[in-house]
Amino acid sequence: MKKFLPLLLLLVSSVFIFSCKDDDDDIQQVQVDYPAVYDLQNVNLTYNNDDGWNYSKGFNRPMLGQDIVLIYIQTATTNSGNPIWTALPATFNPSVNGMIEEVYYDFDFTINDFKIYARGTFDLSQMSSTFLNNKTFRVVLVPAVYGNKNANTADFSKMSYDEVIKKYNIDDSKVGTLK
Repeated sequence: MKKFLPLLLLLVSSVFIFSCKDDDDDIQQVQVDYPAVYDLQNVNLTYNNDDGWNYSKGFNRPMLGQDIVLIYIQTATTNSGNPIWTALPATFNPSVNGMIEEVYYDFDFTINDFKIYARGTFDLSQMSSTFLNNKTFRVVLVPAVYGNKNANTADFSKMSYDEVIKKYNIDDSKVGTLK
């Protein structure tokens, strides 16, 4: 009996040890059943009195309530032709008529759609070809499993596109299309 009790305790404790799991395991095993990355090419922002310069688009189907949308603007390409993505909101300071001005891009989203905005300290229509037309954006959906547990907007503001893709194991080789 004396030998049986330690073996029983060892068996019971090993069940508890092996049943515990690390939350980081969830990140590696999540499968998303919709594309998580979308490219928007040749986007032309339009003007209306309510929203100013903007572009809006609906998702192919509603997201989950905790899904997070991140939007990036392509600001350049590398020497090898790969895009360089800058997270929105983003501010740029171009020289316009010899003055340093400000152009600000931002966005908002619901479970059904998103809207990208552009604002400036000058009339953006004066340089529409630079700031409003033929823009390329990348929309990234961070699945709900991260939205309420492992992520918050403060995390994303400090992370590059590549860091987000890596941290949340998002497959950006299959870029989707929004209809």
